[in-house]
Amino acid sequence: MSILNTYIQKEQQIKQLQEELEKLKNDERLKTELDFKNHLEDLMREFDKSAAEVIKLLNPTQEAGKGSSTAKGTGRAKRKLKIYKNPNTGETVETRGGNQKTLKAWKDKFGSETVEGWLVKTED
Repeated sequence: MSILNTYIQKEQQIKQLQEELEKLKNDERLKTELDFKNHLEDLMREFDKSAAEVIKLLNPTQEAGKGSSTAKGTGRAKRKLKIYKNPNTGETVETRGGNQKTLKAWKDKFGSETVEGWLVKTED
């Protein structure tokens, strides 16, 4: 593609984006949202509150700004640590999931119900 073709294409894209921007500027929904945002920012300044504080105030069950896995959008809470102790050998296994190699071997050998009976402790 020649530089002239690229230039013409970019001009067309700019024109199209300007038209879309003009439509948005005239959209009442955008005006309402911008007005709300401005009022909210004014209130936050007036009461000296940050966005994180406002979010925490409105939704106290979710800790704002905590860098946890649920905050990142994974939607999954950290699993609990389970500690199993084999009464035959005294060997212990600590796992957060059922896919641990030794635990799987025990379940294959002794049965899942038996091994679940070896659960000693559960921690967060």
